[in-house]
Amino acid sequence: MVSYPQYKGEIMSAENFKKITVAENKFEADLIVQTLQEEGITCMIRSYHDTAYDGIFIPQKGWAAVMVPEELEEKAGEIIAELRKGLQEQKQQEE
Repeated sequence: MVSYPQYKGEIMSAENFKKITVAENKFEADLIVQTLQEEGITCMIRSYHDTAYDGIFIPQKGWAAVMVPEELEEKAGEIIAELRKGLQEQKQQEE
């Protein structure tokens, strides 16, 4: 979990957080977390990887859910959409 000044010293639970997107892999999850941190938004990553099944459900579910505080859901969604748009444009330029 990432620290967030507004919640400093408070215990955060998943009840206060809402899933806003699913990262397809660890790289994407790390990039989203870093971008949200730079914007001052805390987030949690809830991995779908299950060692008992050696990750066989990842192609169906994605690698992990990205969760943010409910009150920052809209702002975080906009930031992630912009990030993914930039990545898509970069990928197209490389092709």
